[in-house]
Amino acid sequence: MTSPTDDGAVVHEDRLWADKGWTARVIKNEDDDGWAVAMYKQGVDEPALVGPWTMGRDKKNPKPLDAGAFNTLVKTASEVLRRHEQHLQATLHQEITVSAGGGRISVRLDITPDDDQPSARLTAVDDSGEELAAVAVSPGFRLNRASAEAWIASDYARPR
Repeated sequence: MTSPTDDGAVVHEDRLWADKGWTARVIKNEDDDGWAVAMYKQGVDEPALVGPWTMGRDKKNPKPLDAGAFNTLVKTASEVLRRHEQHLQATLHQEITVSAGGGRISVRLDITPDDDQPSARLTAVDDSGEELAAVAVSPGFRLNRASAEAWIASDYARPR
């Protein structure tokens, strides 16, 4: 479901708040009798965060959203997205530095995700930043100390 405020409109209602590029929607929890809140980044269909929401005083309806709760939800959802981006970056761009030939060599694996043809490139760089070698490898290539050292020892022959 697309966020109802993709147009950037500001909404401050008991169960729907939209502001600062985010939308908070209080929804019925499908797993039990409680409530949940879903946080959507403007223009994104999937929620960045879904979590439990507090019951109101009548123990039937949800507590209304307010500015403090919304700001906390925005901060939490932003942190979730930031961590996801950091994890993706760490997965797609890896680097290991090893000692070889009297110096240190950084071996980098850069993966380019693509639904049809993902690719990866293995690069060796010396201490001065000079590229020593670069080869195409499988996106499933496992970069670790042993594979980096083996690649260097093979005089940078393309790993199998």
